[in-house]
Amino acid sequence: MQERTQVKIIVPGDREMISLIGTSDELLKVIEQAFESTIMVRGNEITISGEPQETDVVARLFEELIELLERGNLLTAETVSRSIEMVRSGQHSPSKILSDAVLTTPTRSIRPKTVGQKRYVDAIRSNTIVFGIGPAGTGKTYLAVAAAIHALKTKQVQRIILTRPAVEAGERLGFLPGDIAAKVDPYLKPLYDALYEMMEPDEFERAIERGMVEVAPLAFMRGRTLNDSFIILDEAQNTTAEQMKMFLTRLGFGSRAVVTGDVTQIDLARGQVSGLTLVQKILAGIEEVSFSYLDANDVVRHRLVQQIVEAYRVYGEGIDAELS
Repeated sequence: MQERTQVKIIVPGDREMISLIGTSDELLKVIEQAFESTIMVRGNEITISGEPQETDVVARLFEELIELLERGNLLTAETVSRSIEMVRSGQHSPSKILSDAVLTTPTRSIRPKTVGQKRYVDAIRSNTIVFGIGPAGTGKTYLAVAAAIHALKTKQVQRIILTRPAVEAGERLGFLPGDIAAKVDPYLKPLYDALYEMMEPDEFERAIERGMVEVAPLAFMRGRTLNDSFIILDEAQNTTAEQMKMFLTRLGFGSRAVVTGDVTQIDLARGQVSGLTLVQKILAGIEEVSFSYLDANDVVRHRLVQQIVEAYRVYGEGIDAELS
């Protein structure tokens, strides 16, 4: 018969138990499904019974969740699930990772949701150039934009510049109506969407009018020197080697750059080498240049997206194995 033990957690009196276990115990059910231990809740006391090693993990989980509440976080099923994964690994503290606000607005606080995202945010804070490389849904661009807005609001930089290559430009742009701005606008819409989510409409319009925020296609960067700026290059897997070099050499005094992309979704013409693939070999080991890699575990969209990304990764490895 396996040894069983019992651990008790006292929830601080100023914390309502409902915020910890959920309105209809939905958060408690997430925890109960993840562990075999028995969890009893009475008043402000939680009793955990089960195998010693697991009860310790569950107790630490509740302590971390209480700490998250103390730091102003709202617990959701997703937050609890991610906290369970972190605590089980024994290497990460959910309360430290999930409480790290990248940007706080009157209506929301933008924080990393995974260990990989936290490493990415830390890299942006401590390096001049950061490459965020990973699949769709890992928050590469979103967190970079949040960091850029924070830098602008705290006067670390004087302007934000967001750019991305218009891969399908060439012939097709000529047939689109309007001037060049109207032609490239569809390619830049994802960047506008991120800005709209984090800035008030009036604030955003003023920033655009004053040149404090600029969204432009990569071709517009040629010949410029960008000082005191936070520059984001999105969809960088679709840059050529020459375009990547051109972009990186625009960096001026007091500026920082974040380059994001997914090397599994390269849309360049056959025979062209992705600048994002090549730059990893060229700039590896250079001080103040950091490469931050995210994977399926960092996908923060629908759970199904995480499974799709992982399935494609496994399939791609199988194809590579057959070719080698």
